[in-house]
Amino acid sequence: MEINNYKVSKGIHFCYGHRLLEYNGMCRYLHGHNAYLEIDISSNRLDQLGMVVDFNEIKDKAKNWIDQHVDHKMLLCDGDPIIPALKELGEPYFLMAENPTAENISKMLFREISNLGLKLNEIRLWETPSSYASYSE
Repeated sequence: MEINNYKVSKGIHFCYGHRLLEYNGMCRYLHGHNAYLEIDISSNRLDQLGMVVDFNEIKDKAKNWIDQHVDHKMLLCDGDPIIPALKELGEPYFLMAENPTAENISKMLFREISNLGLKLNEIRLWETPSSYASYSE
């Protein structure tokens, strides 16, 4: 019996800012990225319409979550000392339990998007046009 492996990918653009605590380099300062997230979903079979999953379902679930929670927000470690100042100024931020590296952001996005009912295979977070971090479980 032949097994077919199907995979679909959906890309989502969004913007975010962050900084890395205890990092000895330029990324220790507040700065931003124009991110590109690639979401991969795999299956050994197609649904009744001949799809792994409808691209619109991926967009509706994943992009809506990203737009509401991380797009145009500062992604910060929950212990970052800048948080009170941002809160006082009414600036938007999203707190993470870990340092907001591309690796940790990709893991967080994988888990949050998976919780929306999508069976993800892997995601790739392109922080710049030449650098990405990926995560899968």
